[in-house]
Amino acid sequence: MNRILAIETSCDDTCAAVLEGPRALSNIVSSQARLHARFGGIVPEVASRRHLELINPVIDAALEDSGGDLESVDAIAVTVKPGLIGALLVGVSTAKAIAAATRKPLIAVDHLQGHVAAAYLEPDPLEPPFLALIASGGHTLLAEVREAGTFAIAGQTLDDAAGEALDKAARLLGLGFPGGPAIQREAAEGDPEAFGMPVAMSRDGGLDFSFSGLKTALAYAVRDLGAEETRERRADLAASFQSAVVGQLVAKLGRALDAGDWDAVALGGGVAANALLRERARDLCDERGVRLKLLPFELCTDNAAMIGSAARFEPPVAHPDYLALDAAAR
Repeated sequence: MNRILAIETSCDDTCAAVLEGPRALSNIVSSQARLHARFGGIVPEVASRRHLELINPVIDAALEDSGGDLESVDAIAVTVKPGLIGALLVGVSTAKAIAAATRKPLIAVDHLQGHVAAAYLEPDPLEPPFLALIASGGHTLLAEVREAGTFAIAGQTLDDAAGEALDKAARLLGLGFPGGPAIQREAAEGDPEAFGMPVAMSRDGGLDFSFSGLKTALAYAVRDLGAEETRERRADLAASFQSAVVGQLVAKLGRALDAGDWDAVALGGGVAANALLRERARDLCDERGVRLKLLPFELCTDNAAMIGSAARFEPPVAHPDYLALDAAAR
């Protein structure tokens, strides 16, 4: 498939992109962050309804930016799992409708495969084998990527994802939504050693993650400080919490590098846009003599270019077989 129209609606971003091989000809993302900020987090029903309003204009914009139209597209790709089921169904239904109307093949893509496949995109595409750290609002995992189109999970979160923990911390500190960027901004003025936040799983020899205990530690700190002192020391709390999240991610990444023979590392997911994580991951990889692929910020958060990249390695489904395709929350 030479040219692919990709659609991504797994959470609260409505996304469409057109790809030609590893090159994204367009990559449109319409964020709902401001819409959900008033609720302090993503409301699934609100997200689904907003996707319905945005999906057609976003696809039109992606096609226009690519310099082509539906006739120039060879296949349609869409995220089918995991994610918010109502949001996913908007994308899947739209993709099936476009594919059926044009009699083009449809390619079903796993969202996590998309985050890994973002590393295959230009500029400076990364080829397997490599180790991928995927950290987002819904997922945190270490993936062993030995060939394009597949990966093996070396470790994953046992409870909260890193991005979810940052969102909850921002809510506790009154910093708003989305939490990751808000925590980073506040932490820039704080002391990361001001509070002794636990780096979970540090004594565990495995590669799994846990962030629920860290979240609880912050809740206790806020309770003990009281509302007024929490406001006064918010920057220190944010810096300490962020340092503990990043500390665990980098510690597990280092342990995974020790456990295998890896020449390259890729960071993916929305948390991969965090400046402290990028800095510490770079330091670790420089120390180990390992290549580090840092994605552009627009490819870290949810986007359709990564879905189109993953679609290149998935089998296309012909009409009418894909009409039975469904979305899955997991």
